[in-house]
Amino acid sequence: MLRKDLVFPPTLRHDLAASFVVFLVALPLCVGVAVASGVPAELGLITGIVGGLLTGLLPGSSLQVSGPAAGLTVLVFEAVRLYGLAALGTLVLAAGLLQLLLGALRFGRWFRAISIAVVEGMLAGIGLTIIAGQLYAMAGAKAPGSGLGKLAGLPALALDALGSPGALTALAVGVGTVAMLALWPRLPARARLLPGPLAAVALTTAAVALLDLPVARLEVNGLLGAIRPPGLDDLSRLAELGFLGTVVAFTLISSAESLFSAAAVDRMHDGPRTDYDKELMAQGAGNAVCGALGALPMTAVIVRSSANVRAGARTKASRVLHGLWLLLFAALLPAALEVIPLAALAGVLVHTGWKLIPTTQLLSLWRRHRGEAVILVCTAVAVVALNLFEGVLLGLLMAVVKTAWETSQIHLEVDRGDEDGPIRVTLTGNATFLRLPKMLDTLEALPRDRPIELELSGLRHLDHACHTALTSWAARHNQEGTPAVSVPALTTT
Repeated sequence: MLRKDLVFPPTLRHDLAASFVVFLVALPLCVGVAVASGVPAELGLITGIVGGLLTGLLPGSSLQVSGPAAGLTVLVFEAVRLYGLAALGTLVLAAGLLQLLLGALRFGRWFRAISIAVVEGMLAGIGLTIIAGQLYAMAGAKAPGSGLGKLAGLPALALDALGSPGALTALAVGVGTVAMLALWPRLPARARLLPGPLAAVALTTAAVALLDLPVARLEVNGLLGAIRPPGLDDLSRLAELGFLGTVVAFTLISSAESLFSAAAVDRMHDGPRTDYDKELMAQGAGNAVCGALGALPMTAVIVRSSANVRAGARTKASRVLHGLWLLLFAALLPAALEVIPLAALAGVLVHTGWKLIPTTQLLSLWRRHRGEAVILVCTAVAVVALNLFEGVLLGLLMAVVKTAWETSQIHLEVDRGDEDGPIRVTLTGNATFLRLPKMLDTLEALPRDRPIELELSGLRHLDHACHTALTSWAARHNQEGTPAVSVPALTTT
């Protein structure tokens, strides 16, 4: 008689159970992210399927799950608005190929060098833009194109909604969804049999059906009909500078989000650690296939990944199986999605956007590292006011300037000694051009009728600008002062 554990190993039992949990979490998010991105719902499902069946099989990270991410909705929405839905596949395909190249060149580990304050600021800006945009979707109104326009138009949206029974009904559905998602973690464990997003959408959908509320519902067509491979005309647009800039933005942001997610997931389990270069190539392969199908870009998603780990997943089988369940559901039961109110999906995205804003981390960051908190806030504001790519570039520039300023600290200690003896000036730290004004102000304020000795052995770094300035100052002092100044040999390090 065969042993049960040989026919159905315990590891597979854990992975099978986890795959159902991840599927239930991913289903409403795949659809909601697609709708928020301004594309058909099927494209979000296709990306989730590819993320499970293809990326899930590839080496890199064993337990994190890939699919369409809320963090890219703003960028995708803007790209579709500028270039059209037909160009989306080309953008994603090119980004995927670029990720494959970066992974092959072993650039994966370098994405970990991106300032965490910049990444959190980027996500906070995305979260604010998602919340503002989805409030319009809740009320069945068209959102303005820019982030500032969305925020500025909220008072007018509220006034219009108060005068429209249909908009008030849709808003009530959306607000009810957000309330359920916020309260779901506080319920007893036995009551939380379903993941929060699925439970909130299911309960809201049931309430709308029972009360026969007049709200807009999701429109779903077949998966095959949604596939839009890139055409030659779309591929030719890769010669456009703005188009290439969008490809680079897709690549950098999706790669950074995926690899930061991998680092977070690694802290949640004791299994094999992530190979960042292989994970970057796995994401690239998934995005290349998604692009060839005309679907949404993918990233590793922390919400699904953490659900996978908490559900007891042991191997990558759980994420592959979740992709299979998505495929079977989309192929066999697409009509089940058409009963979902759009306002409920908007509520899921509003809650997701709120979770992207690091409110608690910002307060502790302000107390411990005020400069990092400023970078976070400025990056978030720039993402909302400008766009995602320019906001991230501004945040990275601020992080580089802050680091350069902090590492250029120099301390000058002046020992005047006896009245007839030399003045001894000791320099310690890093002598860079950023601190040159302070250094010269101190030296030029010294008496010119006394010899001066410079002690430079405590310098860890002396750049060319400071070397030249010290040499010039010493020459002037020797010419103008009565005694000669004693200057050790200056060498740059």
